[in-house]
Amino acid sequence: MTGSTPKPPSPHDPDQSHDLVGIGIGPFNLSLAALAHGVPGGLATAFYEQHPAFHWHPGLLIEGATLQVPFLADLVTLADPTSPWTFLNYLRSRERLFPFYFAETFHIQRAEYDAYCRWVSDQLPGLHFGHQVDSVRWNPERALFEVDFTQLDADGEAEALGRTYTRNIALGVGTEPYVPEPLRPLADAPHVPVIHSADYLTHRADLIDADHVTVIGSGQSGAEIFLDLLRARPAGAEKIHWLTRTEAFAPMEYSKLGLEHFTPDYTRYFHALSEPTRNELLPRQWQLHKGIDTDTLSAIHEELYRRTLHGGWPDTVLTPGVRVRTAGRVATTKVELHLEHLQQGARSRLTTDAVVLATGYRERPVDRMLAGLDPYLRHDSAGRARIDTTYRLVLDASVTGSVYVQNAEKHTHGVGAPDLGLAAWRSATILNTLTGKDPYPQPRRTAFTTFGLERQEAPRIPAQGQALTPLTQS
Repeated sequence: MTGSTPKPPSPHDPDQSHDLVGIGIGPFNLSLAALAHGVPGGLATAFYEQHPAFHWHPGLLIEGATLQVPFLADLVTLADPTSPWTFLNYLRSRERLFPFYFAETFHIQRAEYDAYCRWVSDQLPGLHFGHQVDSVRWNPERALFEVDFTQLDADGEAEALGRTYTRNIALGVGTEPYVPEPLRPLADAPHVPVIHSADYLTHRADLIDADHVTVIGSGQSGAEIFLDLLRARPAGAEKIHWLTRTEAFAPMEYSKLGLEHFTPDYTRYFHALSEPTRNELLPRQWQLHKGIDTDTLSAIHEELYRRTLHGGWPDTVLTPGVRVRTAGRVATTKVELHLEHLQQGARSRLTTDAVVLATGYRERPVDRMLAGLDPYLRHDSAGRARIDTTYRLVLDASVTGSVYVQNAEKHTHGVGAPDLGLAAWRSATILNTLTGKDPYPQPRRTAFTTFGLERQEAPRIPAQGQALTPLTQS
């Protein structure tokens, strides 16, 4: 599907307004921008990102590491396979379709996904990098949102201030690295070898040279980093600990029916559950998205086994069921971890030269940015934002515009919120609701599993959609 897009209003002209302003340009808002570009009749859009260019987890683009979703989970295909922004069209533009065809690769490398997204971001109009959004307010006189931003120079310093107006907003500010409380003082201190996995490649050479390294966290990132360090260190002198709170280095649920938890059908089912039920259910589903790819587990075991061929065992310790109680420095170059085994109740200490925290990510706080909307926001019993089925924050009825969220709705929409496989579908849902039309028809059924006693089929046009006439440029 393609459509003619009107020339977007200038992001610096306060007298013009947009149909949609996106805050943050990660994969999810990039998906929304790409599909918005193809809406028939066009939408006036602008997307703002404080970084100078698109980047996707650059510290984790480890050589050979692959996506955990198929290449069809690109920015647009599962909503519009005819879009010019598909991964296959990217390959075509690079004259790589035949090599990809013969490679028979279903799960592409992360570095290739990053390159594909940068290809889209370099060509797609309406993207404004080097722009930091500072605040969002509702202007009742104009019935529009005011978005204040700072334009940054190449060094990230403030260069100019600006304001724009929009009928709708899409929050896609992403997540930020999570550091457990006992390790925050060390991670924040300069010259202390405690880093988050998000910065792994930046520090990889130093970690390989370190005498002893400890990896904490049992998800995919922790497994990939352990394997990469293991392969880079000499046999018999590996000196790596791998610790995790989970009860096992468990494989990710990847059965065909298990994957149906990442379908629109399950998302609708989860949203319809009561808030207490959703709260209770989410922690029990960790293996759907926090486990380890079975190929990575196999590669780790094969590498460990290979190092036993001439007798002896590799100098590695892999221990699940362990938490870090406290941590501190020893002398000036080492870290001491105080550990507790959760099942045994036993405690011990571990001295290490470097720590890699593969402890995941948390939603990036937006309270300060949205402080101007706080009087209009509606919250659940836990103080979290209420979000309707079409990914809109529930606001006071006096606000006629909509604020959509991307990857900030796990508590209302379930484990699929951060999954790349649902990106295009969610973007299409947002655009269908925003326009009040059906530019991207949605399938009524997406899973063989019926998650409730009655199947909940999707309406062709969202029932709560607000009709919108796209702005035109004179």
